[in-house]
Amino acid sequence: MKDKIDPIEARKEAQRKAAAEGATLFRDAATTYIEKISPSWKNKKHAQQWTNTLTAYAYPVIGDVDVRHIDTPMIVRILQPIWSTKRETAGRVRGHIGNILDAAKVLGHRNGDNPARWRGHLDKVLSKRRRAVKHFPALPWADMSEFMPKLKVKDDEGSRSAVMLHLVILTVCRTNEIRRARPEEFDLRHKIWTIPNERMKMGLPHRVPLCDTACDLVKRAMQTARYGYLFPGDKKGVPLSNMAMFELLDGMGYSEITVHGFRSTFQDWAEEYGEYPEVLADKAIANKTSNKARRAYQRGDMLERRRKMMDHWSLYCAGVSASVVSITPPKVQAVA
Repeated sequence: MKDKIDPIEARKEAQRKAAAEGATLFRDAATTYIEKISPSWKNKKHAQQWTNTLTAYAYPVIGDVDVRHIDTPMIVRILQPIWSTKRETAGRVRGHIGNILDAAKVLGHRNGDNPARWRGHLDKVLSKRRRAVKHFPALPWADMSEFMPKLKVKDDEGSRSAVMLHLVILTVCRTNEIRRARPEEFDLRHKIWTIPNERMKMGLPHRVPLCDTACDLVKRAMQTARYGYLFPGDKKGVPLSNMAMFELLDGMGYSEITVHGFRSTFQDWAEEYGEYPEVLADKAIANKTSNKARRAYQRGDMLERRRKMMDHWSLYCAGVSASVVSITPPKVQAVA
């Protein structure tokens, strides 16, 4: 009969051994990280959610491993069993581990690349979400804090293309949806923009929640609206050209990215930083949700839940918030 091992004592022994060797166990690094970052979270339960997720999926594999020794095969071992069946959870686990290992590197506890990074690394061995067929060069979401002040300078100078691009970013709508926007589509009292079905790719009307900054941009644009367009072009009867925003980006030194790419920037931010459900991000950019079961139950547009997410996105773009806005998942009701 094998001797029973007390997991608590085994963990304490691992910690004592690690301390003696000058090591930092992942479990301890995670605890430290959560304690340091949690004061910035509005939802007090978020720290417990992090701990529960790591306890369920990460700790069994790397909890008692020195952060210096955590490698890609370990991360794959954690993620692979849940990557297909619990994609959103797996994405959160990967993000949590990545943040903790990045912090450990900053503190001098490990060196080298982060084995939990996605692009150019784990995306080569784990299946990707189904995306649009055409991919547009996009600005990484982490670079928005550098980009937005430059855009605001152009905005403050009265550039119509800057106002339009700013609204594109805050609403994450497609370029033509913004270009052909009409003043009467905006209900600024209730902070909603309703795009008619004939301008939507999916052929359905789309309600867009407007943050305070977006409302201010619309009010400014309405002062120069002509020909029925919120953003009129120089020629009578036509909206402002697509090239206006491309030329703006080029003049700002961002010729390598596209206007459409900001939709990808937002989606990456929503999933990796904001940790919002995939379906919510899909609703925001008016994409069809890839999961058929979700589509069967979530037929509404989730406007108010999206409003909280878009307010968070606006604050992030403005560089004034690093906190996570809590959104309680809706109860799934049977379809009659």
